[in-house]
Amino acid sequence: AGYRVVLTDISEETVSGGNAVIERFLAKGLQREKITAQQAKDIRSRILGTTDLGELGDASFVIEAIVENLAVKQKHFAAIEAVVAPEAIIATNTSSLSVTEIAASLAHPERFVGMHFFNPAHLMKLVEVIRATATSDEVVEATVALARELGKSPVVARDVPGFIVNRVARNFYGEALKIVGEQGASFDQVDRVMKGLGFRMGPFELMDLIGIDVNFAVTQSVCGQFFDEPRFRPHLIQKSMVDGGRLGKKSGGGFYETS
Repeated sequence: AGYRVVLTDISEETVSGGNAVIERFLAKGLQREKITAQQAKDIRSRILGTTDLGELGDASFVIEAIVENLAVKQKHFAAIEAVVAPEAIIATNTSSLSVTEIAASLAHPERFVGMHFFNPAHLMKLVEVIRATATSDEVVEATVALARELGKSPVVARDVPGFIVNRVARNFYGEALKIVGEQGASFDQVDRVMKGLGFRMGPFELMDLIGIDVNFAVTQSVCGQFFDEPRFRPHLIQKSMVDGGRLGKKSGGGFYETS
């Protein structure tokens, strides 16, 4: 969207991996004539990949997308807060953790906000903007404005477990897993039925795309935050898939084999 972007990660290897993903997206855009060669070149020129968190010093908006672990996120945000300007907005892309709880460790929680993108983030339009307890109105408004500038469709959500989409989606996945677990249908039959009802992907296809481990972790998080409400409870099928390394497309196969 014309912004200069600093991409930071924990090692040169992971920075290179991030840049490789961007290159694949650009190559697909060129192949499908969504962008021109000059646009691809301009995009590359605006992205700096680095392991030096200090490079974020000039950033006006920082978006975190690391592991879904509260302690790790809080430690990371403390480091970010130490290098960015006082007026910089800091956002988390968490899909399941409490934005208020993450912000509790910050010196200035009023500038902290949730900005949850959906996979694949460069294509999906929806962005949840999550207002934590201390988030200022100005920060919410600025985050909504940025999302619109990125070509997204932002919705403001309260800081409740799962926000909007993941709270609703737990039942989409959970009921499908129960049906298969009770041998009422096979996973591919469930997917075909759901697509026949108008869904673009069935629940098992979607779990493969997102990552079965990620889906399982989000389900555990939402269930715990709802004090083990039965309808949000994880399923043994998910656990066995994760234990067996069947994580979906990223591992070469999950419910479906990936070529």
